[in-house]
Amino acid sequence: MIRIKNFFKKETVFCISFLLAVISCVAVLPDAAYLAYPDYRTLALLFCLMTIVSGFQSLGVFTILGQALLKRVRSLRGLSSALVFLCFFCSMVITNDVALITFVPFTILVFRMIQRQERVLKVVVLETIAANLGSMATPIGNPQNLYLYSISGLTAAQFGRCVLPYAGLSLVMLLGILLSERGEAIGKTGMEKEEKRKDSRWFLSLISFLLLLILCMLVVLRILPYGPVLVCVALAVLVVNRKVFLSVDYFLLLTFLCFFIFIGNMKRIPWINSLLISLVDGQELWAGILASQVISNVPAAILLSGFTENYETLITAVNLGGLGTLIASLASLISFKFFVREYPDKKGVFLKTFTVWNLLFLAVLTGAALILA
Repeated sequence: MIRIKNFFKKETVFCISFLLAVISCVAVLPDAAYLAYPDYRTLALLFCLMTIVSGFQSLGVFTILGQALLKRVRSLRGLSSALVFLCFFCSMVITNDVALITFVPFTILVFRMIQRQERVLKVVVLETIAANLGSMATPIGNPQNLYLYSISGLTAAQFGRCVLPYAGLSLVMLLGILLSERGEAIGKTGMEKEEKRKDSRWFLSLISFLLLLILCMLVVLRILPYGPVLVCVALAVLVVNRKVFLSVDYFLLLTFLCFFIFIGNMKRIPWINSLLISLVDGQELWAGILASQVISNVPAAILLSGFTENYETLITAVNLGGLGTLIASLASLISFKFFVREYPDKKGVFLKTFTVWNLLFLAVLTGAALILA
C-alpha cells in the first residue's frame, strides 16, 4: 500500500492519464482505429532526445559548463545571473526539467559553499521560471512544444512567431530583476579546481551523442524520417553506454500514449467532441493557460490539441500556462523537491515566493499575448 501511494505521488499525471484512458476504453471499445491515435513521430523524438540528454548527463557535460562559467563570476549578482541564464538558455536544448535537475542542486551547493544560503530561495525560483520560459523558444525545449510542432505542420518561422516575443520579454524581465540585485563581492566558490583529464573514450562518447543530437534536430526540422533515426539512436546508445536507457522517463512516454487514447476516444463520441470544440474553439489562449494550472501544460497541450486547429495560439497558451501554480509545469516540482529536501522548514516560504513571482510573469506575458493577438 505504501509503495502504491508513493508511486501515485511520484507519477500522479501518469496515473490520472491511465485512469482516463481506461474509462474512455469502456465508452469506446478497443478496435483497429486505436492504432491511429498516437503521434508516433512525437513519441520517437521524445524517446531519442531524453536518451541523448541522459547521455550528456552521464558525461557530466552540464556540470562542466556550469563550472566553466562560474570561474568568471566575481559578485553575487554575477553568480545569480550566471545560474539563472544557464537554466534559461540550456533549457532550449536539454529541456526545462533536465536543466533544473542539473542546475538547482548545483545552485544549492554553490551558495552553501560561499555561505550565502539566504539567497538560494529567490535564485531557485528565478531558475525555475527561466527554465520554463527559456524552453518555450525551441521545438525541443519541452514536451508540449515537441508535440505541437510535430502535429501542427508549422514552419520554424511560424513557430518562432508564436513564442519568441514572449521568450524575449521574459529574458528582459529576468535581466531587470537580476540587475537589481546588490553586486556584493564573493570569494572563491570552490568550483575553480581543475577537472580530471578526459580520456579518448569520454571524447568519443561526447562526439557520438552530439552527432545523434544533430540527427534528431534534422528530424524535428522534417529533413529526415524519424524511423531510421530512432533505430540509429537505439543502436548507438547500446554500443556507447547502454545504462543511459535506465535514465529515460518512460512514464512520460506512457502518459503521452494514455492521453492519445483518451483524446482519440473522446473525438469518437459525437456529443463530447462537439462540446469540447465549442469550449476551446476561439478561446485557445485562456483554455490553455487555465487548463495548465490544473493538469499542467503538457497534458493540457495534448488534450486541447484534439479540439482545435489554432495551433499557433495553443502553443503560446500552454507555454505561458507553465507559469502560475506549482503544478502548471511539472518541471517546477523538480525545483520544489530539491529545495525542500535541503530546507524542509522553508516549504511554505518557497511556495509563497514561487507563486508571487510566477503570477507576476504570467500577468505580464498574458497581457502581452492579448495585445499581440
